[in-house]
Amino acid sequence: MKIVYNQIVRKSALGVWRMTERILEFRYAVERDVPLILEFIRELADYEEMLDQVVATEEMLREWLFVKEKAEVIIGEYDGEAVGFALFFHNFSTFLGRAGIYLEDLYVRPTVRGKGFGKAFLKRLAEIAVERGCGRLEWWCLDWNQPSIDFYLAMGAEPMEDWTVYRIAGGTLVELAK
Repeated sequence: MKIVYNQIVRKSALGVWRMTERILEFRYAVERDVPLILEFIRELADYEEMLDQVVATEEMLREWLFVKEKAEVIIGEYDGEAVGFALFFHNFSTFLGRAGIYLEDLYVRPTVRGKGFGKAFLKRLAEIAVERGCGRLEWWCLDWNQPSIDFYLAMGAEPMEDWTVYRIAGGTLVELAK
């Protein structure tokens, strides 16, 4: 998928505006992208003030993304430079009787924010969901992240009411598994 952005460069002597095309392209990540994916994950975690919680390594990402194929990544490239990523996987709705897409992370580098790239990522994910016959696209958002909340609401996303997220991890997960 390509999204073309026109940018005015300068006005000519004849009063004509010259336009240049700048392109945002999406592609599925491949194994050689693992260092870039980890870089994006760390940048996102730093933005969310959670960098100390990142324990992922290149080896772990390689195994889970490309050997076990448990999640997918699309990378956005603007004029050939990687500017963001979305990591997602399939979930399943028993009520709908079909799969959905769960967006784990969406990140656009601060230097290119405000160009509509976040919306373009969500549009691409929606296209993937429709192409695959999925019934929904969903994600979580931190309660304090008002800019993202406002963005999602403006896109037509609906916050889930009457639901609380629960998690069992680490030692508690190991103990429960015994």
